[in-house]
Amino acid sequence: MEQHRVIIDSIGKVTHDVIRIVTSKTIDLVFTPGQATEISLKTIEWEEERRPFTFTCLPDDNYFEFIIKTYPERNGVTNQLLHLNKGDELILHAAFGAIAYKGDGIFIAGGAGVTPFISIFRYLNSVNKIGNNKLIFSNKTKSDIILEEEFKSILGVNFINILSEEKVEGYAHGQITREFIKANVPDINQRFYLCGPPPMMVAVEKQLAELHVNQKSIIKEAF
Repeated sequence: MEQHRVIIDSIGKVTHDVIRIVTSKTIDLVFTPGQATEISLKTIEWEEERRPFTFTCLPDDNYFEFIIKTYPERNGVTNQLLHLNKGDELILHAAFGAIAYKGDGIFIAGGAGVTPFISIFRYLNSVNKIGNNKLIFSNKTKSDIILEEEFKSILGVNFINILSEEKVEGYAHGQITREFIKANVPDINQRFYLCGPPPMMVAVEKQLAELHVNQKSIIKEAF
C-alpha cells in the first residue's frame, strides 16, 4: 500500500472554517492539477482513518498544500486536523481524481467543492492560459468564500459568486438555477466542470440536461 510521510511546515486559517496546511514534499508522489490524495494522521487512534483532500499547490512546487473545510462539531479527521501543529506528521497515499483540465469551460463549484479547481486555475495562470474559463461559485455566505481575492485576481469578471443564505450588494443571491446558468453562460455548447455537495451536483446536472448540454461535455467530481 502506497504511503508517503510528510511533515507540516505551516497550518493556518483561510476562512472561519477552512484551513490551509502546507507540508514537506516527497518526490515519488506525483499528481496533476485537480487530483486528490487520502490523508491520515500519524497517531494510533487515527492512522487508519483516511480522508480525501485535494492538492491545491502546483505539481512543480517544492511543497504540498491542502485547503480543507473543517467540521469542529464532528469528532472526525478534520476536527483532529485543527489540533495539529508545525512539525507534526501526516500520511499521504496515492493521487487520484476524476477532475482534469480538458480545455476552456465553465467551472461550477459549491463550497469546498472548489478545491479541485484551485490548482487548475493556479496552473493556468502560471502559464498565461486562463483563456475564457469562468468560475461560478456557490456559498452560503460571503464569509464562506474560499480564496475570493485570488480568484478575482486570476479571473476578473469571469469569477461569479452566488450566496444562498445572505444578501450582499454585488453578489447574486439564491441557488444556481437554470435561469442563472443561462444568464451567465451565453454559449451553452462548451465544457462544464462540476464539484460540490451531492444535492447541488444532482440539481446542476438536471439543469444542464434541461439546457441540452451534452453529457460528454460534463467533467465532475463529487465529495
